[in-house]
Amino acid sequence: MKKFYVYILTNINKTVLYTGFTDDIVRRIQEHKDKKYEGFTNFYNVNRLVYFETHITVEYAMKRENQLKKWNRSWKNNLINKLNPDWKDLSENFNKKLTDLEFLELLFKNLNNPNRDSRLHGNEPEI
Repeated sequence: MKKFYVYILTNINKTVLYTGFTDDIVRRIQEHKDKKYEGFTNFYNVNRLVYFETHITVEYAMKRENQLKKWNRSWKNNLINKLNPDWKDLSENFNKKLTDLEFLELLFKNLNNPNRDSRLHGNEPEI
């Protein structure tokens, strides 16, 4: 099943946020890091992945991206803080191989987290 991603990037000082969407988050984030394209993220050195959601339809991902782009900064900060309070660069884990035990521990932790966002698990709310 094809997946689509809505993501938020920031710079090292956390002064700028960028919201985007893609069907290949690993490739797209690497393009941001490599400054492959001219534009906002290149100019402001926005290349740290601090938040992302997974969606099963391109239509919902595009709607969600547009919705987040309309949000003010404090709403986006709250969204990021809920799932990534330290604002770690989540892309650092893209190439990490998890053992079966690590995967199960991560899954269990996520399922038991009362702050988890149901959108990350295929339950897409109506817009």
